[in-house]
Amino acid sequence: MQQVIAILDDRLANAGDTLPLAGHMSDKGYSLGEHDFTLPDGLDFDLMLTNAGEGILATGIVSGHVIGTCDRCLEKAEFDLAGEVEEYFLFKAPSVTESLGEDEDDVDFSLVGDDHTIDLTDALSSAVLMETPFVVLCREDCKGLCPVCGENLNEHDCGHASLIEEQRLESSPFAALRNLKLDD
Repeated sequence: MQQVIAILDDRLANAGDTLPLAGHMSDKGYSLGEHDFTLPDGLDFDLMLTNAGEGILATGIVSGHVIGTCDRCLEKAEFDLAGEVEEYFLFKAPSVTESLGEDEDDVDFSLVGDDHTIDLTDALSSAVLMETPFVVLCREDCKGLCPVCGENLNEHDCGHASLIEEQRLESSPFAALRNLKLDD
């Protein structure tokens, strides 16, 4: 992803000071696992930087229009994405002698740079990845491809689906119960 650096100035000098930060990243795409996604319009972000005393808290939203490939029918799948950004940048690293609670052994934090900058790239990237669906579908009720002939079942019913269902029912261990007649 395109690097996003924020320069901290006097507007964030005191605890409680806030600074809005909005922008556009012209990234063309990203990958998640085996999926590749394109971003035809890039990504937009709208953040609020807050001096929280011991560091800067960055909160806000990153959003964009995403195009990928449907996992069922392999056609184009489009969706809008809006991810929540929340990252804390400490002014200085905690000392080794400061005790972290048992639950805080693996606390993840970033530091404000010596040049009074913060790199928001990872926070924005994480928000996008967290909101990207694990299973990408062109539509919620996508029927997928026929396992026999490869026909896109959203466009045409090739007739194989009913045959496959019939074979599945016949091979079921409960198939013998189909003809069972129960008296009232």
